[in-house]
Amino acid sequence: MGRWTLDFMLLLLALTPLAIAAPADAPSHLFEARDLFGLQWATDPQIRPDGAAIAYVRMGYDLMSDRARSAIWLVDLNTGAQTPLTTDPGTQSALAWSPDGKRLAYVASVPSAGSAGEMRPELFVRWMATGQTARVADFTDAPEDLAWSPDGRFIAFTDFTADDKATLGLAPAKPEGATWAAPLGIITDVTYRADGAGYLKAGYTHAFVVSAEGGTPRQLTFGAFNEASPLAWGADGRFLFMKGNRTENWRLEPLHAEIYQVALADGTLTAVTSSPGPKNAPVVSPDGAHIAYLGFEDHLLSYQDSHLYVMDRDGKNLRVLALGLDCSINQARWAHDSRSLFVKYVEHAVTKVARVTLDGHIEPQAQGLSGGGLDRPYTGGTFTSANTGAIAFTSGTADRPPDLSVASRGRTQQLTWLNEDLFAGKILGKVEALAVQSSFDGKSIDAWLVLPPKFEATKKYPLILEIHGGPFAAYGPTFATDDQLYAAAGYVVVYANPRGSISYGEAFANLINHDYPSHDYDDLMSVVDAAIGRGFIDAQQLFVTGGSGGGVLTAWIVGRTDRFRAAATQKPVINWTSEVLTTDAYTFMPKYWFSKPPWEDPDAYWKHSPLSLVGCVATPTLVIVGDQDFRTPVSDSEQYYAALQLRRIPTALVKVPGASHEGLAARPSQSAAKASAILAWFDRYRARPWVIQGGAPQAAPPPAVCGARAAHT
Repeated sequence: MGRWTLDFMLLLLALTPLAIAAPADAPSHLFEARDLFGLQWATDPQIRPDGAAIAYVRMGYDLMSDRARSAIWLVDLNTGAQTPLTTDPGTQSALAWSPDGKRLAYVASVPSAGSAGEMRPELFVRWMATGQTARVADFTDAPEDLAWSPDGRFIAFTDFTADDKATLGLAPAKPEGATWAAPLGIITDVTYRADGAGYLKAGYTHAFVVSAEGGTPRQLTFGAFNEASPLAWGADGRFLFMKGNRTENWRLEPLHAEIYQVALADGTLTAVTSSPGPKNAPVVSPDGAHIAYLGFEDHLLSYQDSHLYVMDRDGKNLRVLALGLDCSINQARWAHDSRSLFVKYVEHAVTKVARVTLDGHIEPQAQGLSGGGLDRPYTGGTFTSANTGAIAFTSGTADRPPDLSVASRGRTQQLTWLNEDLFAGKILGKVEALAVQSSFDGKSIDAWLVLPPKFEATKKYPLILEIHGGPFAAYGPTFATDDQLYAAAGYVVVYANPRGSISYGEAFANLINHDYPSHDYDDLMSVVDAAIGRGFIDAQQLFVTGGSGGGVLTAWIVGRTDRFRAAATQKPVINWTSEVLTTDAYTFMPKYWFSKPPWEDPDAYWKHSPLSLVGCVATPTLVIVGDQDFRTPVSDSEQYYAALQLRRIPTALVKVPGASHEGLAARPSQSAAKASAILAWFDRYRARPWVIQGGAPQAAPPPAVCGARAAHT
């Protein structure tokens, strides 16, 4: 077999037939790769305190730079008028209304003076009555989560502060004008790189405050520690509250955090909580009597729901609210009356907002929230609330990316239709629910089918099983470009929430606690069987793909069964021992997902590594990873590629240039090319089964390893 180590563009050329472009006779009615550049979606909805207007960030893609772009828009809820507030090139983010609603603060990137093409972040305030905008401060690193003081005089935020780099010894003095190699890179910090950020600069994140009329930001917290946004002001404006961890071994405690208060007058820092586990996102009631935050008691489980806690201002009388919700609460805001909070959570794959009173009563307010991860159908979305109780949120459906909606007095109204022009005349793949029961223990598994445009139930279609990552995450009936492109190419797509998925209760998620992958495999095979049972799937034309945790399960599946014609494992974990010692989450994974480091329990790591099953693989398998992936590093994908080559299994290794783990589909050209490469790989093996070149594998797989394949081979 010839070499399959191809760079990204050469792979696409090899897999995609070349043809001379001809003018189209008519507009295409299918969703196509080039349509990704036309997508727009709403993020960061900020409703004005009086509930009469909403500012939000409108996202889209720039065709020439192949990157996301953003602009701030304002919707007047009385007239319905929509107005762009910013049109400058660059990125606008971190919106925040002043308490009186007369000013809007935001962060924007602007060209850096004297540096062609470079951008720097600046903090702006816009006076809404006059339309005048003033620069308040500029930064080296973008400030996060702006928070106005109750009197509107100050804006608080967190920002990065640089520190001296570590040194070890001295290099000889360089002669003037000499060209020497770069100095040694000395790494001493526990957390020294992060997915999406690369190798980290030396320094820490601290809290700052700046006058809303402009001036020099004043640093409030110091030391070799990090404070995290969001920040919350006390009702009297004398204190700020924030998350932090100032224990001696904080670098090796990835989840532990307390709520701290810092006095604006003198910077005195005081912990207002003290217990094991994380505490996040403090919010102070408008009357100043209570502090709410999100967190849980840490029991070292693979997954733990985040609960809503409320305590008195002095830290006493701590209690948990909304115990009737068996799912994580991941956003909370006080109602104006200080007697209830609005919370966001995901329940059975639907993202919702509810009002929770101080006595624990739960009253639904809105549902159908949707987030901005467009390539795959993950749950998500954000909201804010007004003094009137009105809620602004990002809403989406199976056939539309997030728009802007408002819920008030029991009525929900959609305010934007950002993609109607793009989708006019398009026939998208219809998404419908699929009822599944696991063959392992009969548990109900939520699943969905994406049907090809112009679907006919009397025909037989090839099937793609598409698997979510996490593994503690969830898919839902939301828009996904990957699935729509697969459906437009004539495939039925099935996706599901097997055990380990969130939004079905903490017990369901922890069915894979210290046992992943395991019976989630049985759940997914039951999903495939249920899809075939609908009668329109060609059972001889099955394909499988997934990313991150879905990449893990893809590689696990082809090691357990050869019922799939071809597979594409995206950014997978292949060898858990190498993964937990090279990932940017290495302080977390051994402690929570395995309970022991790999040198203390190597058998557990190998037992759950897809590499342990590579001797059983008989499925042509494409391997895809971003070349800047620090979450499931490139080395794991390369191990799998090398093992498949040694087994003489058809494979190709796709490295997406410049892409991190979370950013594998961040640039539309790469997102489209990745989907095209997967489709080309699947199409290659649709026509006929693959036969090992040169005869059987060099070594017969041990029966004990491959015997589990029997049920589905």
